[in-house]
Amino acid sequence: MFRSLILVGFLFSFVAATAQKAPQTATQPMSQRMADSFIKWHPDSILIGSRKTTRWDYEQGLMLKALERVWQRTGDPKYFTYIQKDIDLFVQPDGSIRTYKIEDYNLDNLTTGHALLLLSQMSLGNSAAQQKYVKAAQLLRKQIAEQPRTKAGGFWHKKIYPNQMWLDGLYMAQPFYAEYNKVFNQPQDFDDVAKQFALIEKNLVDAKTGLLYHGYDESREQQWANKQTGQSPNFWDRGMGWYAMALVDVLDYFPKEHKEYANLVKYAQRLAPVLAKYQDQKTGTWSLVVDQGSRKGNYAEASGSSMFVYMLAKGVRMGYLDKSYQKVADKGYQGLLKTFVANEADGALAFNGTVSVGGLGANLTATAASSTT
Repeated sequence: MFRSLILVGFLFSFVAATAQKAPQTATQPMSQRMADSFIKWHPDSILIGSRKTTRWDYEQGLMLKALERVWQRTGDPKYFTYIQKDIDLFVQPDGSIRTYKIEDYNLDNLTTGHALLLLSQMSLGNSAAQQKYVKAAQLLRKQIAEQPRTKAGGFWHKKIYPNQMWLDGLYMAQPFYAEYNKVFNQPQDFDDVAKQFALIEKNLVDAKTGLLYHGYDESREQQWANKQTGQSPNFWDRGMGWYAMALVDVLDYFPKEHKEYANLVKYAQRLAPVLAKYQDQKTGTWSLVVDQGSRKGNYAEASGSSMFVYMLAKGVRMGYLDKSYQKVADKGYQGLLKTFVANEADGALAFNGTVSVGGLGANLTATAASSTT
């Protein structure tokens, strides 16, 4: 059975955000059941797929953020303890981070910064213990300061992907960037956060459908890039899902009085009816290639569906979206439970039906490999 680490995080971080609607067992809401299942599979560290060793990456960051939300909702200290123990496997007393290489300039490596900011604000017994997390967060912020950019000011997704902005980079970098600005009182940098979203809206939104292409090559040199627009082909649900989640998550930290706050809300409001339009009315889910639901080989895909449900539910709860979108979110959530969630013999929850990998890199040129079980 395929257990998607990423998808576990999507599901129970959504449930934690909408726990009042979550189906429950006699003793626990779904969010805790999924969190406990994950901890059972990974009792002392987070090991991804077939890797032999742990490393600092975005899957880890997403999972720790999900566990933080379950901890905040339940008050059970075991979730916080898990977060701290995992981070302590990486962060050294001087603030350096094991396996992290700033010179890679990889936006994926910034997502775990949320856990650093959490720990940097906790009373941990002595200042030295707290300061190592501060220093580690500052190291990630240094990467942002040095990250290569397009001529227009957009972050390259990675150093090895020159002149390219990808949708998932918005989730990987911008919520952490915004939270850092809030925690360390650097309001001048919110302009830069907003600029990244504005560039995506300008360069990756399809005028006909409102859907978003996955990547943009400012140089138009990549094999996959449209020579007129720089856009990649097709609309992938997970790429769009990263962007959708980034919109509602960055607003957690963005000052309401900032001149770009209203535009960020408008971007979410622009996207919501597009997601509603492409939702499968029978299952409540979304297809891997969003606008080709009936195409042979296409299928209902769990990760993007989870992300869309998360964005819509949180958008309504926080007042960014009209309350009518709660019905779309509820239908999607029930679709997730019915289509993708399975009970295992030991009582754990499994989450199936996610695409294994998709990307625009040298070995993944406009492709997506799938796993449906």
